[in-house]
Amino acid sequence: MTVTRLQSIPGIGVDKMGDAADSSNNPNILRLENLDTDIRPPADAVRQTHEAIDDDNANSYLPFTGQVALRQAVTARMQRSTGIEYDANSECIISAGGLNGILNVLLSILEPGDEVVLTDPTYAGLINRVRLAGGIPKFARLVPGADGWRLDLDSLSAAVGPRTRALLIMSPSMPSGFVANMSEWNAIAEQSRRANAWLVYDAAMERIVFDGLPVIHPASLPGMRERTITVGAVSKEFRMIGWRVGWIVGPLSIMADVRLTSLSNVVCQVGIGMPGATAALTSTDDGVAQAVAQWQDRRDVILNALHDLPVIRPHGGWSVLIDTEQLGLPSTEASQLLLAKGEIAATPMPGWGPDAGRYLRFVFANEPATRLADIRSRVRAAWGI
Repeated sequence: MTVTRLQSIPGIGVDKMGDAADSSNNPNILRLENLDTDIRPPADAVRQTHEAIDDDNANSYLPFTGQVALRQAVTARMQRSTGIEYDANSECIISAGGLNGILNVLLSILEPGDEVVLTDPTYAGLINRVRLAGGIPKFARLVPGADGWRLDLDSLSAAVGPRTRALLIMSPSMPSGFVANMSEWNAIAEQSRRANAWLVYDAAMERIVFDGLPVIHPASLPGMRERTITVGAVSKEFRMIGWRVGWIVGPLSIMADVRLTSLSNVVCQVGIGMPGATAALTSTDDGVAQAVAQWQDRRDVILNALHDLPVIRPHGGWSVLIDTEQLGLPSTEASQLLLAKGEIAATPMPGWGPDAGRYLRFVFANEPATRLADIRSRVRAAWGI
């Protein structure tokens, strides 16, 4: 019998699509189902990782909260992002990837039955971690428009109630590519203060923003340092998915509990991964700006090719959504047809929020623009439109 905490967790769907594409052994398939990228990590990070393999200090459990140099690099980045100083010893913990950090934070702040506000749509893995930690997800709607996604502020207010313990917000958000503007961040901060709730900020894609939009860190807003917990990672911006290195930065009042949870869950991080992560964070040539330019170009190829279909413009991140229900196709059926007839692997969104099931996700981070050039003809072959 399935234990109770797993009964409302449907999975994420990406694994099934990835397995289906892999099993086909067809190199012509466009791999738009998974958040990988073909753009290389920073050269300094790769070089330092090679050196770490021969470094006995990297083959160690210690320190349990992460290597000192990496924690110092993370807090220095936080100061650049927020203008706020954080103590590398007491207010920063290294995690085994960003999502490990998210789960450890949720386990540290939630009592069973506490509510957590997320956006709809949002990554199913975030929703599932709320449930694993005993929380109840509540949702604020993201509304699609001609120029992309906006947060429905009335929906946000309605989602916050007496049992709200945290708001879990990602910007840029995955899978939508929603990037919160200043008025939206101010509204999120106000709701956090009103409910006396934590703001858990998933900063995994913080600098992957397009169209010249500014990067806004919510901890920099008035009164938010003491209630914002930031979780970041080298996976996306620095293209270092396999390193499994993330970080948690927050006020002293909660970090002792997060440390205890971290010691009780994944005891320590990937030893040989941390020196490379440190190198990425301190490199003078991290390649982020160049990578973001390439990802924006790929986004634009898809938006231009599918301009006659109901696609929603993302302002950041690695993916774009298409509303297949407007085309008379359930997203799961649309995904199956694309793989069978269009040689495109793309993930449908059931389980990614109450209204998210109508969308199909195209990830543009792992396919060059030349491979995306015929995406419209592939879609036409699959859906007949």
